[in-house]
Amino acid sequence: MPTLENAVADVPPVYGQFGQTLAYAERTLTAVLTRHLAQRATEPETWYALRLTAASGPRISRERLINELAGSPNLDPASAHELADRLEAQGLLRGNDAVTLTAKGEALYRSLREFVLGATTRLLGQFDQRDIETTVQTLRAITARAAADSS
Repeated sequence: MPTLENAVADVPPVYGQFGQTLAYAERTLTAVLTRHLAQRATEPETWYALRLTAASGPRISRERLINELAGSPNLDPASAHELADRLEAQGLLRGNDAVTLTAKGEALYRSLREFVLGATTRLLGQFDQRDIETTVQTLRAITARAAADSS
């Protein structure tokens, strides 16, 4: 009968490093994004809301937008509602049941996208693109598997 020690001995060491490495990467990249967006007087949550709305184009249900935003570490459902309302008051979003970017919101999104992609390109440009693609595919698959396992 296999013992716990034998089972652990058979686990590749990189498995034990994965979660902590991912957590450190997320924390560091979030801090870098926060500092980078601060140069444009923008909070990451605003960037996430604009990006999510644009990526879902032309419309996203307000409920889905709120739920997606509330899943971030810095927002709960109430603050996600407040963010959506604030962005609407600023003329960046419009819509009740379905939300879309206004012309002003679209212009801000495009400007921020170029700004963020410049920094992303500088960061990732040192790596082979195939390695980046593999990493993205792997993380998507792990996320899907973890979500399915927790259902």
